[in-house]
Amino acid sequence: MRILVVEDDRETAGFVARGLQEEGHSVDLADNGRDGLVRAVGQEYDVAIVDRMLPEVDGKSIVEAMRTAGRQTPVLFLSAMAEVRHRVEGLKAGADDYLTKPFAFSELIARVEALGRRSTDLRAETSLRLADLEMDLVSREVRRNDTLVDLQPREFKLLEFLMRHSGQVVTRTMLLEHVWDYHFDPQTNVIDVHISRLRQKIDKDFGAPLLLTVRGAGYTLRAPD
Repeated sequence: MRILVVEDDRETAGFVARGLQEEGHSVDLADNGRDGLVRAVGQEYDVAIVDRMLPEVDGKSIVEAMRTAGRQTPVLFLSAMAEVRHRVEGLKAGADDYLTKPFAFSELIARVEALGRRSTDLRAETSLRLADLEMDLVSREVRRNDTLVDLQPREFKLLEFLMRHSGQVVTRTMLLEHVWDYHFDPQTNVIDVHISRLRQKIDKDFGAPLLLTVRGAGYTLRAPD
């Protein structure tokens, strides 16, 4: 799952992010309410974990803005505000669950996974398609022009991200964060190598290319004109 964590306490944020990544999830971090709000409203997530007390914009306002904007991302409030009235306020604001600090990570992951299942049920998305390229998210098979394309797990994850953002320019930073879970540039050619391999598999023998390089900006997956 792709998970947003909005938490201003660096130690807590790092602990939660590492634990979620070890469970196989992709994590975006925001350390203040303003950045958290921009991400929560402007991007797609399976689950958002939001602190109540945040600098610039508080957690309750973030959730209210998400719901006003039509974002139905399941939200788990993670907060030291433990009184019943605080939990009620959070849930009434539009949150789906509320966990108080201190907490056991095993309980956090159980709640997140439950919210993730709810998110999956809401979307009921089982496949992605662009022109004659189709990705089955259940069987994890990829076909172009009805021909099976054999992808490695990282290549599958890379293609899934590109297909979810088809028609958009995807930057190296976006790929590092969402496909490799790097929140810094390790100064390697890992992206170029994987893009080259992916292009060989989905474009080389199929006529019109779908995976294009946008010079100086990144890459885009686009249907032929």
